[in-house]
Amino acid sequence: MIYGGTIAPGLHFVATPIGSARDITLRALDVLAAADAIAAEDTRTARKLMEIHGISVAGRPMIPYHDHNGAEARPRIMALLEQGKSVAYVSEAGTPLVADPGYQLGRAAIDGGFAVVSAPGPSAALAALTVSGLASDRFMFVGFPPSQAGRRKRWLGELDGAGATLILYESPKRIHRLLGEVCETLGDEREIAVCRELTKRFEEVLRGPCAHVLAEISERSLKGEVVLVIGRAPAQVAEPADVETALQTALAEMPLKAAAAQVAARLGLPKREVYQLGLRLKNGD
Repeated sequence: MIYGGTIAPGLHFVATPIGSARDITLRALDVLAAADAIAAEDTRTARKLMEIHGISVAGRPMIPYHDHNGAEARPRIMALLEQGKSVAYVSEAGTPLVADPGYQLGRAAIDGGFAVVSAPGPSAALAALTVSGLASDRFMFVGFPPSQAGRRKRWLGELDGAGATLILYESPKRIHRLLGEVCETLGDEREIAVCRELTKRFEEVLRGPCAHVLAEISERSLKGEVVLVIGRAPAQVAEPADVETALQTALAEMPLKAAAAQVAARLGLPKREVYQLGLRLKNGD
């Protein structure tokens, strides 16, 4: 099959497979074949993908663009756009900008008055949500967790208050630690799904209560890309004494605002009410 034709001038964000090379869309192949230049987080990966699908670089510029060289590479890409050229941008895998480079490039193109177009396709976040078995009517992608333990726990508690299924990425080397903190912060019974190597040969999805999944992988060294999906807090009625106990425990570890947010999220209560209770506790009322 021959791909190509013509595409409009501008910046084209192209989603690429997260595993199986056959997950690429026909439109993505057309864009990669027809663009005047290819910008990529990893030009080697982009070149290999194009070779798999029979698309020749044919002397076109292949421009590396990633987090470490964006300031230097953007002017070159912007110069091509100013010449009325079309530039396809691909991250190493998945959809550009979703925990991948591309935001500043897209912003610069928009500010410059150039067309910015998406050729949508694979995304590890949405693939994980699809197979997680958790509610998908309201979800939030939150990227990678903070590196510091205290910030991570506050972050989890605050995000949980949104009442949405959470989708995040984590290194396989740190997933055990993160699950321990999820169990501690959100409860052992919180439903989760650990999804790894999605669309690849050794794809695996581990579903169930947090403590159960953690125990299941405790003796294992996981490999590959990992997506963690966390179910929303179940509705519950909290007794006043339980709220006060939970708040006193949280206040011993974090400031009032963060403690109130965490407890409110965990117990399904209005944050303002929990905060007011925290004020009374701090004042000794």
